[in-house]
This record gives sequence, C-alpha cells and structure tokens, in this order.
Amino acid sequence: MNDVEVVAAQIGRVPRSPVDVVARCHLGLAVVTAVPPHLDDGTPFPTRYWLTCPLAVIRVSRLESVGGVKQAEGRLDRDPAFAAAHQAAMERYRTERDQLIPDDSTYPAPSGGVAGARRGVKCLHAHYADHAAGNANPVGAMVAGDVEPLDCRVACCREEAGAVARNRDWREPRR
Repeated sequence: MNDVEVVAAQIGRVPRSPVDVVARCHLGLAVVTAVPPHLDDGTPFPTRYWLTCPLAVIRVSRLESVGGVKQAEGRLDRDPAFAAAHQAAMERYRTERDQLIPDDSTYPAPSGGVAGARRGVKCLHAHYADHAAGNANPVGAMVAGDVEPLDCRVACCREEAGAVARNRDWREPRR
C-alpha cells in the first residue's frame, strides 16, 4: 500500500504536506510522519512529528481526556530531572524543525517546541509521536507506558476497490 493513501485513510483526509513515514507498526503501516515546518500552502506548522496510527491516537486521546496533560505538567513541577529532560527535548525539537526552514523563506516561521508549546505540555499526541519517532522525549516516554504495545491483530487500513481505506474490521486490541 502507498504511504500517502495509508496516512490519508488513517487521518481521514488528504495530508497537507509530503508524507515521510518515520515510524511503522509491526504490520508495516505508518505510526508517525515527519512534517515540514510549512504545509503545502505555506502555513507555518510547529508540529514536526504527527501521530497517524489510529490505535495510538485513541489511546493517547483517552489519556488526555482523563487529565494526562495536567499529570505531565505536575511531574514537570515536582521532578527537576524530568523538567530538565523536557526542556532539552523542547529545544532539540525546535532546533531540528527550524533548521529545515530555507534561509530565503518568505513564510512566517512556526514557533515553540513540541506542538508549538512555549512552555509546559500542550499535546500528549505530539510528545508521543516525537518519542515514537526515536527521539528523547520524557513526556512521550511516559505516555508510551500507557499506549504501547501497538499490537493490532488486523491492519487499520486495507485496499478496497483499488483504493486504500480504513478497515471496517479493525478494532482496538484488548489489553
């Protein structure tokens, strides 16, 4: 299956930038894509790594719905080593993204670190995507404990009538 079609089926729309899959599940499908600092129309996009895996999105959304962002920010307040590692991740993320902006770019630059946050934790999805892409991200690593394994028995997407679509037979695996 074509990565662009798979990601479009996973996120429910046509991607607004090139698709560069940087993490895959055990079934070979996209989990995370790398997104350029500007979308195809020039819109600044602060999120460097985008979570596309439906299973991971469901599980991270569940964490956010029960106060996961607040919990992560509480840990930043209580744990100086965790806070320092978080700050390093934010700076690495911002630097990596900003280095991709051409010197002659006329578009407004994206700002902030992970998910565009200037401080704190804005989005667990973005932190987990950064971690799943292989980067040192303490918030993403903390989230991984509640999200992984990504152990689908049936692929989230399949080819139907010559196109890739969400698989109606896919279900979240029981834990």
